[in-house]
Amino acid sequence: MLTEQNSPYNNLDKMSVAELLHHINYEDKTVADSVSQALPEINAFILNCIKKMKNSGRLFYIGAGSSGRLGILDASECPPTFGVDDNCIIGLIAGGDGAIRKAVENAEDDPILAWKDLKQHKIGPQDTVLGIAASGTTPYVVAGLKACQLNNIQTACLTCNPDSPITKVADFKIEVPVGPEFITGSTRMKAGTAQKMVLNMISTAVMIKLGKIHDNKMVDMKVANTKLMKRGVSMLVDYLEVDEKEAKKALIKHGSVRKVLEIYKKI
Repeated sequence: MLTEQNSPYNNLDKMSVAELLHHINYEDKTVADSVSQALPEINAFILNCIKKMKNSGRLFYIGAGSSGRLGILDASECPPTFGVDDNCIIGLIAGGDGAIRKAVENAEDDPILAWKDLKQHKIGPQDTVLGIAASGTTPYVVAGLKACQLNNIQTACLTCNPDSPITKVADFKIEVPVGPEFITGSTRMKAGTAQKMVLNMISTAVMIKLGKIHDNKMVDMKVANTKLMKRGVSMLVDYLEVDEKEAKKALIKHGSVRKVLEIYKKI
């Protein structure tokens, strides 16, 4: 497998810190170029997601280890950023929530577990499942996508190994071959960076096209802390041409930037 090939760098333990940083940074620079080659496939998947989510469908990410954690990270950022329900985009990791912090032995090798996890969310044909696996071989993910296909649920994969087993059970294939890792087999590095970049694209583009952004502003964000209150006030000052005091008063009263803009007929 491409992700398991030997690192092009030898004697890492004898390098200075400066040398290590230089080489890691050099390798990281190649990731964006690899992602750019997959843009047509990413675009096709996003267009499908938009269509299904406009009809009350949900997007699920399933993964194990680093891949699972990245899916959960992306999913968990959507409610506060875009004001959507927690069940709009759902991240699942082999071994359950406990595996977010600590590895759960053998969970990723269980071929039945993903489907059990998905069924707990009453998954159905209106939903879409994206399997994330750098290697493309993780049983939890591969078997999960296969079960989805058998139940008429649309599937996609995000992998760094072209033509790996996961691609055989995915209706949409996103393949980002980033090459050997700086540390041989350590896919939390370039592969993980590629996965994070693609997930950013997916959730951001989907939410924009679902109407959760106005112009370039997060008008549906949850005003959950002082920083976000200040951001919301700043938006309203710009949009409504009012002072900060009036903007803050309106935001506290109505709870979101969008609601204030709707009342003022600015959106």
